[in-house]
Amino acid sequence: MLVKKTKKEWIVDIIYDFIGALLQAIGIHCFISPCNIAPGGVSGLAILLNRFIAIPIGTLVLIINVPLIIMAYIYLGRKFTFKTLKTLLISSLVLDFFVTPFFPQYVGDRLIGSLFGGIFVGLALALVFMRGTTTGGADIAGKLLQMKFPYMQTGYALMLIDFVVIGVSILVFRNIESALYGIISMVCTNQAIDMILYGKDKGTMVTVVSPYNEKIAEEIMDQLDRGVTFLKSRGAYSKKDTETLLCVVDKRQFYQVKNIIDEIDSSAFIIVSETKETFGEGFKDRENNR
Repeated sequence: MLVKKTKKEWIVDIIYDFIGALLQAIGIHCFISPCNIAPGGVSGLAILLNRFIAIPIGTLVLIINVPLIIMAYIYLGRKFTFKTLKTLLISSLVLDFFVTPFFPQYVGDRLIGSLFGGIFVGLALALVFMRGTTTGGADIAGKLLQMKFPYMQTGYALMLIDFVVIGVSILVFRNIESALYGIISMVCTNQAIDMILYGKDKGTMVTVVSPYNEKIAEEIMDQLDRGVTFLKSRGAYSKKDTETLLCVVDKRQFYQVKNIIDEIDSSAFIIVSETKETFGEGFKDRENNR
């Protein structure tokens, strides 16, 4: 089964985690923190707490994530929790012990700091998402909120958390500009993620024509826990009856779906399109949106 990772794949995961952690640490330490902005999420909350507590930002991120990791283990499963914990530990260690002691901080224009900080963090998160993991924090909170409120899109849940942190930054830094720059940084982060990974947080529909659709469907359901549908179809040229595979995933899972298809059938015919809204299990509840 493809779900069982080889030693080489685990090494690649670690490399991606380390590179992502380095980019994120540069974004936070070199650009975001010295600009006195907190662009949402647990890292933003850690930056705010760091102004009052003499504890490194990476360590604070780890401490804040402890209750979230426990809840993730209970409600989201062991596999997701361990992968997230691995990425979280690497990112915290890199920030506190590799970047903070040795990398200089940018203390120039705050707009430039917020732009580059957001871009670095976005690139880092994209690399992490490509390997099917997260840095914890708001991602865990968003998934838990969606479990409690199934009609709420994950993107909206994350946005709510981010804006709460940004709102608190006004009180901590005592100026509205900190919130405005925080929003700019957050937008840059999201745009950078979208640039690396396909689509926005709405849904990506993947249509596949392949003689190995059965195996592709098994791997998608097994690895990603997403539903797959077979549509009866007939080739106009070949005149042969076949089945077309259809599934909808979120943007963070698309890269994994593509890898699954490529591993099983590199010559498969694939159509990828962005869905404006997706209703049903794993997405928005239709009953609660009428």
